[in-house]
Amino acid sequence: MAGKLQGIFTPTLVPLDARGEINESELRRFLAWLIEKGVHGLYPNGSTGEFTRLSLEERRRIVKISCEVAQGKVPVLAGAAEANVRDTLAACEAYAGYGAVAVAIVSPFYYRLSPDSVYAYFAEIAKHSPIDVTLYNIPMFASPIDVRTIQRLAADCPRIIGIKDSTGDLSFMMRMIAAVRPIRPDFTFLTGWDVVLTPMMLAGCDGGTNASSNVVPELMRQVYDLTKAGHYQQAMQLHTRILELFDAMLLPFEFPDGFRCGAAMRGFDFGRGRQPMTAAQQVDRAALEKVLRCILSDCGVVDPPASGCAPRGGSVQQDRIAQLALEIVGELEQRGVICTKR
Repeated sequence: MAGKLQGIFTPTLVPLDARGEINESELRRFLAWLIEKGVHGLYPNGSTGEFTRLSLEERRRIVKISCEVAQGKVPVLAGAAEANVRDTLAACEAYAGYGAVAVAIVSPFYYRLSPDSVYAYFAEIAKHSPIDVTLYNIPMFASPIDVRTIQRLAADCPRIIGIKDSTGDLSFMMRMIAAVRPIRPDFTFLTGWDVVLTPMMLAGCDGGTNASSNVVPELMRQVYDLTKAGHYQQAMQLHTRILELFDAMLLPFEFPDGFRCGAAMRGFDFGRGRQPMTAAQQVDRAALEKVLRCILSDCGVVDPPASGCAPRGGSVQQDRIAQLALEIVGELEQRGVICTKR
């Protein structure tokens, strides 16, 4: 690999057309926009990209498109999380051929494995992979990778060049760095949890694979640059604003629908996701989208909704109720039922 992976890598969302198929032209436009807005790299086939809802052929196609759009301007870290060693190595070979600089591989999922089995899994892949490998630690969905196992893999497998950790656990990141960096100064540490990017970087992390960079790539890049330059107070102020946006996209929606909504508000046709929704969910989503637009307008990246924005209540639920109340009052005024203007 030409250089160490660092900075903001976007775990890219995938736009779908009216038939639920990948909208390739819109995907290309979206990826080019992310690069233009300053992200350091693209990360297709991550959790935010809903890789489990895509076919093998679709996952391959997405990485190929990502590499074609990147054209070497930014590195592509391709998600290669398949269910077994054989399929994972086949993905590694394909993605190396497309031009990705490295792959991100989640530890074995479904079956909960021991640390020794996790070590053996990654060591086997590293032995045969034609492309550099980053570990992907996401214990809520897959076998955890503990510090000792990470240290062993870093020491024994030169092909393993880093880790993406999605626990959001600052102390875990500090322990990893303390255990690995003395033996592998080149090893990359990325956080997959947006809300701790600045604190993680202060602890020695090299950047992040952050879902919010699909929506506000320029702001995530700014947080990274401010932190890197030592302007910690400014970085935290901006990061706190992004935290509110992150919560609004994550907590009330089914993941990653909130991020798809946010990215659509930046001018892209993302279509509907492949996860079906009930009628109640669809109504609720419409109200949530208006709250999300108000938060994005506060960040200065989109216009507010035509109905205006209600005063913020301190939580997404309170904001949603206030926004609905504002719109009801506006509708009643239009019908002449009430008059609030004096």
